[in-house]
Amino acid sequence: MQPDPNLTACTESLPTAKFDYRLNNIFRLHELPVSCIVMHPFRDYLVSCSEDRLWKMVGLPKGNVILTGSGHSDWLSDCCFHPSGSKLATSSGDSTIKLWDLSKGECILTFAGHNHAIWSCTWHSCGDFVASASLDMTSKIWDVNSERCRYTLYGHTDSVNSIEFFPFSNTLLTASADKTLSVWDARTGKCEQSLYGHMHSVNDATFTPRGHILASCDSRGVIKLWDFRKLIPIVSIDVGPSPGNEVNFDPSGRVLAQASANGIIHLLDLKSGQIHKLVGHESEVHTVIFSHRAENLYSGGSDGTIRLWL
Repeated sequence: MQPDPNLTACTESLPTAKFDYRLNNIFRLHELPVSCIVMHPFRDYLVSCSEDRLWKMVGLPKGNVILTGSGHSDWLSDCCFHPSGSKLATSSGDSTIKLWDLSKGECILTFAGHNHAIWSCTWHSCGDFVASASLDMTSKIWDVNSERCRYTLYGHTDSVNSIEFFPFSNTLLTASADKTLSVWDARTGKCEQSLYGHMHSVNDATFTPRGHILASCDSRGVIKLWDFRKLIPIVSIDVGPSPGNEVNFDPSGRVLAQASANGIIHLLDLKSGQIHKLVGHESEVHTVIFSHRAENLYSGGSDGTIRLWL
């Protein structure tokens, strides 16, 4: 356990919630769909992963390519930064997790052990563990220092589609095609609680920056918010029937963005309950993320582009 710097955010200046984003630029980075975008922890860099088996690091706001990583033998599904920003983890349809040294742009470690494609990966805040979620219905916790699997998490009855560490803790959140969310203790590998309420496959789930609220989205476009302290549902919002592919909060925790298969980005105002729509993609939106101060929004789609919204 570590102190969570986000918990002091209430006494510091938080970015103002913003909804009036406009499409500003299009970065044509990949030949095939973009599956994931992540922001560097503290620099103006962005990494995108694609079904073309490549990840690319670009400088912002111009979108110039700084690094290109190749080594996976199948499509990339997700990526996440080491807390220091010096390393990157990537997950792939080739059933492996790869760790990359960004100073060299080289793969330094490969974790193999899943029986099917890996959909998602997350790095613990201490930097010593990476967790992965797979189509094989399991999740795994990998020890970076000993280079082995520490635990395999059993319990879901269908594909595990996303995984994320609760900020600065040993708690893991998974979302599954079995229509449930599960909360795990990473120290024991045991499921502590399952959350029921979705009627369809849960594609993604995430925490607010301060961690007190969960958001999840499913394959029929339903977004659910959950009270993480009480582990009970707060509200359900239907923006379907197109699938919701990913959800992410802005740094203030007041705005939730959802990437939709119908090409729309939905912005949910948690204070008023209003939904704002960003229209600008010509095809499915797979991933959406806010910049560090929420001045910008970045989205990636099935046409291989990343779009900058100001």
